[in-house]
Amino acid sequence: MRQILLLVALCTAALLPKQGAAQSFPVEIDHIYGSARIEARPERVVSLSFIGHDFLLSLGVVPVALRKWYGPHAFGVWPWAQEALGSGTPVVMQGEIDIEAIAALEPDLIVGQWSGMTRREYALLSQIAPTVAPAPGAGDYSISWQQMLLRLGEATGHATTAQSIIARLDQRLADLRAAHPEWQGATGIMVWAGTTGAYTGHDIRGKFLGDLGFVIPPAIQQRSSLDLAYFKVPDEDLSPIDADVLIWLDSGASVDRLNRLPLRRFMRANLEGREIYSDLMLSAALSHSSPLSISYALDRLVPLLEQAMDGDPATEVTSSRTAGILTGGPADDS
Repeated sequence: MRQILLLVALCTAALLPKQGAAQSFPVEIDHIYGSARIEARPERVVSLSFIGHDFLLSLGVVPVALRKWYGPHAFGVWPWAQEALGSGTPVVMQGEIDIEAIAALEPDLIVGQWSGMTRREYALLSQIAPTVAPAPGAGDYSISWQQMLLRLGEATGHATTAQSIIARLDQRLADLRAAHPEWQGATGIMVWAGTTGAYTGHDIRGKFLGDLGFVIPPAIQQRSSLDLAYFKVPDEDLSPIDADVLIWLDSGASVDRLNRLPLRRFMRANLEGREIYSDLMLSAALSHSSPLSISYALDRLVPLLEQAMDGDPATEVTSSRTAGILTGGPADDS
């Protein structure tokens, strides 16, 4: 009997997917400029994406070089990804893509989703190492976090890990949608407070709201395209961003501007207390929308969304009140 049970167990194990099984190479990944053929699991990855290093770190891949976006943190890595960086010391690049500097790093893979890479830059980079440019049909900055992670997982030999991360986060998002039916189909928008710049449903921030069940206001979505995931709303007409919930993203210096913004006091989002102020850290987490930053963002944002969407204008959105962003009534003239 014991031998029979052991045989059954062995047969069952053989039928189950092998978690963490080695991924076979070569792999080919299509992109807007053609296809990248990666012959073997890469050891020296250069990330040209403004947010891609977050995704690589979530897969356990520490790039030899990364492109810093913004922020005061070492190596351009924000706190939610510091543990994944560990003792890694990647070369930090900033600004334009430097072909010669990248060649000197001797990479065996270059990844450039969310990078603004031009065709000419791709032609030069692909002579150095296999280069993964933005995905077909997604635009430079319009890829979803799930698709971006899957592509990086396949390119680096961590496809199974990528799928597991996506399944876990997608389940958390599904649970949040189920727990908040009032969010489903409500309009929501993220707006950069420094310029009143709205992010559309093609942008990673708009997609994040979509994952929670919100929809982009029609006036914004009608103006968007794969090549226009963000555009400035004129201060004299804020109606396109007057959504059921309005999230102001800030770099830490726009509170005074918001309180002086013409016509903001007449917006329904303001009068009904449906504005959420997102400070530097939360704004950065939402702007990266990586597997490592999403959990942090949800922990902080969900309680604020619940306050904004409870149907009671008297309920204060704590982040907005703490920052001095006046909601739930006309702003002072002082």
